[in-house]
Amino acid sequence: MKEMDNIFSDRIADVPRSFIREILKVTIDPEIISFAGGLPNRDLFPVEEIKAATNKIISMHGRDVFQYSTSEGYAKLREYIAERYNREKNINVSSEDILITSGSQQGLDLLGKIMINDGESIIIEEPGYLGAIQAFSIYKPKFLPVPVSDEGMDIEKLRLIMSSEKPKLMYTVPNFSNPSGVSYSEKNRHEIAKILQKTNTFLIEDDPYGDLRFAGKNKTSFKKLFPENTILLGSFSKIIVPGFRIGWVCAPQHVMKKLIIAKQATDLHTSHFTQSIIYQYLKDNDIDEHIMKIKQVYGKQCEAMLESIRQYFPDNVKYTKPEGGMFLWVQLPGNLSSLKLFDLAVKDKVIFVPGDPFYINKKNTNTLRLNFSCVDEATIRIGIERLGKAIRELINIKK
Repeated sequence: MKEMDNIFSDRIADVPRSFIREILKVTIDPEIISFAGGLPNRDLFPVEEIKAATNKIISMHGRDVFQYSTSEGYAKLREYIAERYNREKNINVSSEDILITSGSQQGLDLLGKIMINDGESIIIEEPGYLGAIQAFSIYKPKFLPVPVSDEGMDIEKLRLIMSSEKPKLMYTVPNFSNPSGVSYSEKNRHEIAKILQKTNTFLIEDDPYGDLRFAGKNKTSFKKLFPENTILLGSFSKIIVPGFRIGWVCAPQHVMKKLIIAKQATDLHTSHFTQSIIYQYLKDNDIDEHIMKIKQVYGKQCEAMLESIRQYFPDNVKYTKPEGGMFLWVQLPGNLSSLKLFDLAVKDKVIFVPGDPFYINKKNTNTLRLNFSCVDEATIRIGIERLGKAIRELINIKK
């Protein structure tokens, strides 16, 4: 098929496959304990409430709920999202600033379509969300990685980049980052906003995990600190159900106008039916009470993972201590390869995501991502014990 390569566009040539989707094929084995997925806990999906909401909207609206709708999204759902931002996060936006998308992943794609030309610079976290790397890679940007630590972005590296480049966008997941689990400190956020306020760079604040804080204090949104040039992404996938693929973009009006055109060209609109179900569910139920249940479960699962790591991992292994979200990040000692660790771990029936796909042009890294949201506490302890054994085995091999 070599001669067929020229039928494909240049833009798809260097876009990486989803590393996680490939890894998840291993989980077909029922004995595998998986810390690899980024999936919400299925036991927490509000099945009966969703069923009731579905029956209600069909009874109330009949055939109309199956019709085409506006590209911007269901008006009542957009109003709900805007009101919640105003009430819960003190962010002053209106429903006109909200575009409903097919998951926040589509929001990334639409932003790439309207904002990125070949070769233009984008700042991205290191390690960074591989879904964003994949989505933006289609538009052939120049990625400018900035390291992330427990405090947030490396401010000196950011200043250095801003002094020598003119990045079009800066992409962040400042609350319980995927993959690191880090939440930017208040000081770090203010420093970033101060630097960007002097530029034309747009900051994309991807916030799918912001409601899932189970420890510590809430932090100020960039949309509050830097509203004119911040584009905020949100999703119902992590707090209600992911299968409906309902997310949104909250953007300034001059950006929103272009996003709507791109949305129309992509899929006309996100499913009106599922938007209606989500809105009816939100109207009839206490979402904060439901989120509290999720946070309680994830908090216990995270602590079980941290306790197990302290017990079973070698002392020279470093790891983050998330205050929310679904992930934590592990750094192996020295130049140990997490890819080689994966090969050992899978033999012991436990898997994770090696760090490589979360970086730009780095291979054989000594880092890995662990997900704690999908595995019960007892299984977490078994899996971490197995992984600890594999780490010690890898260390011994390297000696």
